Amino acid sequence: MSEFIPLSVPSLQGNEWQYIKECLDTEWVSTAGKYVDKFENSICDLTQAKYAVACVNGTAALHIALKIIGVTSDDEVIVPTLTFISPINAVKYVNASPIFMDCDEYYTIDCEKTIEFILTETEFKNGASYNKRSGKRIPAIIIVHVFGNAVNVFELLSICRERNIRVVEDSAESIGSYYIQEPLLNKYTGTIGDIGCYSFNGNKIITCGGGGMIVTNDEEYGRKARYLTTQAKDDEVRYIHHEVGYNYRLTNIQAALGVAQLEQLQKYITIKKTNYLLYKNQIDNIEGLSLAEVPQFANSNYWLYCLRIDQEEYGKNREELLKFLLENQIQSRPVWYLNHMQRPYQKCQNYKIEQAYIQLERTLNIPCSVNITSRQIERVIEVLQNGKK
Repeated sequence: MSEFIPLSVPSLQGNEWQYIKECLDTEWVSTAGKYVDKFENSICDLTQAKYAVACVNGTAALHIALKIIGVTSDDEVIVPTLTFISPINAVKYVNASPIFMDCDEYYTIDCEKTIEFILTETEFKNGASYNKRSGKRIPAIIIVHVFGNAVNVFELLSICRERNIRVVEDSAESIGSYYIQEPLLNKYTGTIGDIGCYSFNGNKIITCGGGGMIVTNDEEYGRKARYLTTQAKDDEVRYIHHEVGYNYRLTNIQAALGVAQLEQLQKYITIKKTNYLLYKNQIDNIEGLSLAEVPQFANSNYWLYCLRIDQEEYGKNREELLKFLLENQIQSRPVWYLNHMQRPYQKCQNYKIEQAYIQLERTLNIPCSVNITSRQIERVIEVLQNGKK
């Protein structure tokens, strides 16, 4: 029996044991401790964001971000349909409704269609944008840097500013990705909108086991994020609370893991890029298969690799290939089921969704862990070659 090759698992090769042992030895294991502050400061050093607030996970970060920018009950928020469901659920946490947009060739939100929607389907009055169809206010958009691919957001940003639509970046998958073209040259994903949110779940390029982070350059947003994620304490000694807060603070143990992982990030990105190219050079020679490109306007962290399948040429569809790989002890997965088709959101508005259906049906993510070996990559490629009918 061949060894099982997982899709994406953590790589713990640095100072993780040392830092966590220090937490245990000193008994600083909860939400207080030096590693929480150090993790936040390290994220600021990497991204050049002015403020960072560590949270229990990326979904909590998105929830707080929407509250901070003032999304309230009966508002609407523009979102992509092709993404993990987390940002969509966060919209519902604040009793707002999503408006779903299509994706582009890089699986990220289609900015051209989104601009078209804003210009033709909304009206600007009294300092806010309103949906012509529903009459509801649209105070925010969530852009998601899917699979580590930076969103081609240059023009969309200026339109959103003109229309007073706040930009929340779901950068859960894109820590370390940054733009290499003007006007966002050297800007990291998560720092170009009003608020950015990262995730450090176990399958991300770096992990805290769980964990998330809010980043912003707005001092008031940073202060509010720290306040709300620590139960909105107005007097910590006397337990006075003037607002509803949340128990969303990251623990010192998780932060210690995050600090150690962040020290390895650039090394991990280099490995991920090398493995991506190793895959691509051979997969693109298999008739009916190709590995999706990454954006040329950004340096990607290459979080997940997207295998594209032409069923007519390859002889298997997505589901058949997924099953064939699993039979050969190789884990793969399709992209997420489109969110506008999920049961809780089927009645929500969507706009000209076309490409997302295509990407859903023809894409599988293939093994891409930082610690995957070249021999394992070769075996994946060999199985893909053998799977062609």
